[in-house]
Amino acid sequence: MAQLLNGESIQSIDGKARIFVCMGGGCVSSGAEEILKLLTQKIRRLETAVELEILGEQVNFDSDSAHPSGCDGFCDQGPLIRIDPPGLIYTRVTPEDVDQIVEMTVKQGQVIEELCYHDPEGKVYELDEELPFYCNQKKLALASCGRINPESFSDYRRLGGYQALEKVLTEMSPEDVWREIRVSGLRGRGGAGFPTGLKWKHCYEQQADQKYIIANCDEGDPGAFMDRNLMEGDPYRIIEGMIIGAYATGASQGYVYIRIEYPLAIKRVKKTIAKLREKGYLGKNILDSGFAFDLSIRRGAGAFVCGEETALIHSVEGRRGMPRPRPPYPTVSGLWGKPTVINNVETFANIPTIISRGADWFASIGPKTSPGTKVFALAGDVVNTGLVEIPMGITLKEVVEEIGGGVAGGKKLKAVQTGGPAGGCIPAEELDIKIDFDSLAVKGSIMGSGGMIVLDEDTCMVDLAKYFIQFSRDESCGKCTPCREGNTRLLEILERITRGAGKENDIYLLRRLAEVQQQTSLCGLGKSAPNPVLSTLDYFEDEYKKHIFDRECPAGACRYLVTYEIDEEACIGCGACKRVCPVDCISGASRKPHLIDQETCIKCGQCYEVCNFAAVRR
Repeated sequence: MAQLLNGESIQSIDGKARIFVCMGGGCVSSGAEEILKLLTQKIRRLETAVELEILGEQVNFDSDSAHPSGCDGFCDQGPLIRIDPPGLIYTRVTPEDVDQIVEMTVKQGQVIEELCYHDPEGKVYELDEELPFYCNQKKLALASCGRINPESFSDYRRLGGYQALEKVLTEMSPEDVWREIRVSGLRGRGGAGFPTGLKWKHCYEQQADQKYIIANCDEGDPGAFMDRNLMEGDPYRIIEGMIIGAYATGASQGYVYIRIEYPLAIKRVKKTIAKLREKGYLGKNILDSGFAFDLSIRRGAGAFVCGEETALIHSVEGRRGMPRPRPPYPTVSGLWGKPTVINNVETFANIPTIISRGADWFASIGPKTSPGTKVFALAGDVVNTGLVEIPMGITLKEVVEEIGGGVAGGKKLKAVQTGGPAGGCIPAEELDIKIDFDSLAVKGSIMGSGGMIVLDEDTCMVDLAKYFIQFSRDESCGKCTPCREGNTRLLEILERITRGAGKENDIYLLRRLAEVQQQTSLCGLGKSAPNPVLSTLDYFEDEYKKHIFDRECPAGACRYLVTYEIDEEACIGCGACKRVCPVDCISGASRKPHLIDQETCIKCGQCYEVCNFAAVRR
């Protein structure tokens, strides 16, 4: 059951049911916009409110019950419809299902079982509080995502929004605020994990005629969509956290830095800022408190390095996004040389809840050194992919098996990669590790901004390391030699190994080069870029040796080390492999065994994928 910022349940607010259509990227790409359009049209035809009972909850629907929402998290099962209360979830909805939803659920209170989630054993789940994907999470930053119209000020207020800000402005001094955040133990959710309250304290103590606060929404990790969905799904929460942060540090101007690839987030934040100015929550005299603070949006061009705070500052100033040495730190000399606080949007999303429920309550969640929750983009070879928020201290195994539903396709789990290009790979036998800043670091990985990729037995760890190093090479700003040249040399060695041309001392060279780059790079991105190489070497060195000495890829993923052959006894001559071959290297008459010309074969694997008789061997 979802909680408000003040701890009450959503069901206790009023008896009106709201039908939310998830408008996250995955649901939209699957037809959610058409579903919302049809549902809105049909709901508006209700002439009078409909009062009924759904799953034991007394609710009513009216002509204004249908709304869009931000990402509800269960991306694999979209398009998703949520009915609150009682928390009824319909999955994989199609436009053709809308009539049935209105006639049976809205007008009669009946649950449509075939639209509910069915697990692999066939068990049906109707409520989110029962569904393993949801009930094993603890949502604080994401508490409102999927449960409000993200462009509605009144919807956010309905869930307790801006009560924390009102408390701050009427009952707390700036020192009270940053002390409360410090006692909570909140650490930055952008990856570095620096104590938020301590950062705010440092900025507060600086004497300056101008201070700034910036929300970093420049996530650039491959497969990461945490910040994007927070901005798209609950922009009012982010900005409430920013206003509180500005009050605590003495900032009078703020910037929301969003990469240009997030047009919907930019649109919604722009609308949110305009509405808050209209309501008196931004401007010269916020809520008649005498406190002045305003916000603007700054669009990033999409450079990965601009996730680093000093590079981000340069970008906001209109300069090329490149990091600078520290100290001085931004809290002393940041934007235009003035004291500046930069926090990730997830960090700001936690602030209203901490103020509303208290630092001690927040600190009681998870380990003492890493309290609270963390949002992850769960992806890869797992049954349930999507956006999840879990309490710190839960194990990786619990996330994969209970929330993720296990490895997809019944295959064997090989590893979990966390932290994006700066993270590491943790093998299956180590998945009892707890998820917190310190435990992951011990295993050679990092929390990062929240990427979590599940890898099955068909993943080549050498190829994976090559992928991340290539990304870091392409995204390096080039300012310092260790990162600019180090990533290039690492990539050259990894490419050589995956082509079957590895040398005897390549493992030593990879380790030595990675360690030097870690020690000498200018910024955190350069220092952490070799992590995927070092962690895969630590846990999967035998796989590297197979590539180098035996010229084999155990996972069958490195095309230069793979040979495809057709088993004459198993081949029935159906021609499926022949039809998909892009270079026409497969020959054979109909209903006769086929043959692959090894000199012409480019080892794309299409024949292997389409064969239904296991006749193509890899």
